[in-house]
Parts: sequence; C-alpha cells; structure tokens
Amino acid sequence: MTRERKLTGWHVLAIFGGAFGVIIAVNLTLAYNAVKSFPGLEVKNSYVASQTFNDRKAEQVALGWTVEGHYAEGEVILTITDKEGKPVQVGKLEGLLGRPTHVKEDRTPEFVFNGRSYVASDTLAPGNWNIRLSATALDGSQFEQRVVFHVKG
Repeated sequence: MTRERKLTGWHVLAIFGGAFGVIIAVNLTLAYNAVKSFPGLEVKNSYVASQTFNDRKAEQVALGWTVEGHYAEGEVILTITDKEGKPVQVGKLEGLLGRPTHVKEDRTPEFVFNGRSYVASDTLAPGNWNIRLSATALDGSQFEQRVVFHVKG
C-alpha cells in the first residue's frame, strides 16, 4: 500500500524560504568578495579631477604617444613611441605595477631606458597586470595612462 503525500502550505513555505535563503546567501557572498577585492578609487575627488580633464587630455593627445607593455624573460617592458613610431625618452617616468583587482601585489619597479623601451626586472605570476603610468615629457607635458598586459603561464 502506498501512502499518498500531500503538499501543504508549510511545505511550500519551506521550499520558498530555502530557495530565497540560497539566493540571499550567494548575493551576500558575492557582494562581500567584490568589496573586499576592490583596490580603491582612481582619484581622491572625481569632481576636482573632472575640472581639468579636457585640458590634460588635449595635452596628452598633442604628444601623440603610443604606449605598449609586455613581459618577457623576467622583464617588464614599456614601449613608448611617438607619431612616427620612434622611441620616446621621457624626462621622468613612474609606474605602479599591480593586478587590476587588488593592491596586494602592487609595487613600483625601477624602469631604465635602453634606447628603445623602458625595462624593469621583475618576476610576475601568470595573469592580468596593469601599469599605472605617469610620465613627464621633456617639454614638461604630463602623460598618464593605464597599460594593461597579460602574462602567460
């Protein structure tokens, strides 16, 4: 003899409660991990930064520089070229090397110009990397760019 089971209101309540409980737990976990791994703000005050954005952009565009970054044989290589594709030597160069999702591995490598590119010795793990580049041209113009590259593993 088979006993027939009934779906009661308490069963439906338990099913809905369990389903929404899982959804809420997953959302809270994702939100916690997103906030925990966020590296921070790009600028301290976005309103103030926006006031000079167009002028800074025009100054950078006038330079006509193209920047590429890659990693090979234990060296981080930044190549800066002008409009004609010739290597550019800058007056001052600073770069913050790190992961795009957290600041735990951030560091400031010492770049040296070798006549074609700026090179810094470093050991990088596989994955995505960023260089937050800040350079000053020989004429005093400022140049800032985030250079994104991937290290194969």
